[in-house]
Amino acid sequence: MSEEIWIKNVSKVARMSSPATSSDREKVVSKLPGRLRQDLKVRAAQHGLDIQSAVEQGITAWCGLASALEPIDTAGADSFSTFLPQGQWDEFKQAATDRGVSLIQGLAQSVRLWLDTNPAPDVVRPAVTRRIVVCNQKGGVGKTAITAGTGEAMAEDPNKLYPVRVAKQLVAALRAVEGDEDTSVEDPLDIESLPGLGMRVLLVDFDPQCHLTNQLGASPVPMNGDSLTNHMAGDPKGDLRDLIVSIDDEHFAGRLHLLPGCNDAFLLDVRLSAVRAREAALERALAPLEADYDVILIDCPPSLGLSMDAAAYYGRRRNNEKPGQSGALIVVQAEDSSADAYELLTTQIEDLRADLSLEIDYLGIVVNLYDGRRGYIATSSLQGWVDIKDPRVVGLVGDLKEQKEAVRMKQPLLSYAPKSQQSVSVRALAREIS
Repeated sequence: MSEEIWIKNVSKVARMSSPATSSDREKVVSKLPGRLRQDLKVRAAQHGLDIQSAVEQGITAWCGLASALEPIDTAGADSFSTFLPQGQWDEFKQAATDRGVSLIQGLAQSVRLWLDTNPAPDVVRPAVTRRIVVCNQKGGVGKTAITAGTGEAMAEDPNKLYPVRVAKQLVAALRAVEGDEDTSVEDPLDIESLPGLGMRVLLVDFDPQCHLTNQLGASPVPMNGDSLTNHMAGDPKGDLRDLIVSIDDEHFAGRLHLLPGCNDAFLLDVRLSAVRAREAALERALAPLEADYDVILIDCPPSLGLSMDAAAYYGRRRNNEKPGQSGALIVVQAEDSSADAYELLTTQIEDLRADLSLEIDYLGIVVNLYDGRRGYIATSSLQGWVDIKDPRVVGLVGDLKEQKEAVRMKQPLLSYAPKSQQSVSVRALAREIS
């Protein structure tokens, strides 16, 4: 008996492939400078267009100009092909002849004209800083890796393209058992190249084990200094901003920051027990930082104590905040013990909701460290997570070597292995919950 998991993703964005077989278009071949080609590729993706449509618009605008444009240096131009409406290339060639310019020069001017009239869109920033609480009472499910990867994906350069498999609905379809007549499955979507999200991101290491801090190559806060724990307990020793470190990687260009962990968080629940309105302690500590960030991700400890109450409260939906912007992102594995931990966690969140009349949204479930080769336990457990529906599965991340290597090298996964399957998966996750 064999079973195989396939993922059907419904894309949020228009597909950007060229309809080579379309009867109303013809393939044309010319040359284009490499820099213009790259700018065209990125800008078209930023505007949700395929390249051929952008070139079509540029040529139409160029042919309609009343005066000639400044020449463009086309030295070193390489072969470039696209598909244009029937007859447009002939009109373009005639316009180039009338203006006394080469086809390569005319095409370069057309592309530059389109770029100039279609500037890069501004990054859309949330009206209220998003607060994503990455949690599960069970240890070892990979909360830290998901926190880091999701934050990295949100902070990538909006003017560069990255491989992404985008999903709006994640559906797992189990292949019928061997020998069954109905063995059809949905094929996974192809990977797309999409611009980075360009968010300003703060990762908060809320776990006394400091795994997030260590994985990203930073140092935990000394026990005898200031810390997030001190600020939550009402005993700050300085400005919390002074503890924040930038993840100095050109991949993120200063958009990705870390609030390091401290081992004193082992004492947090004890210290919170003496604090008034202790469920709001994390919010009181982090609120002064929110204006500097679009997204704050909390890497929670494997605990159901007062610290988890404070984290869940921090992720509640605020006034004038849209549903699904902030909330709990639950990381699990495709095995039975994760299901037990999930029940405990959701019970705690539901109790907090009821006791304090809060709106705490579930952003979804991430099935992490998945390996279908582990057989029926893995595949049937995955199906069980998918069947929950609310919260729904928003990510499936494989158990592959690149994440372990990045941890060993103390580097962000998305800069260490940007094209790996795990990087593709966490980019999809970041967009799925955006």
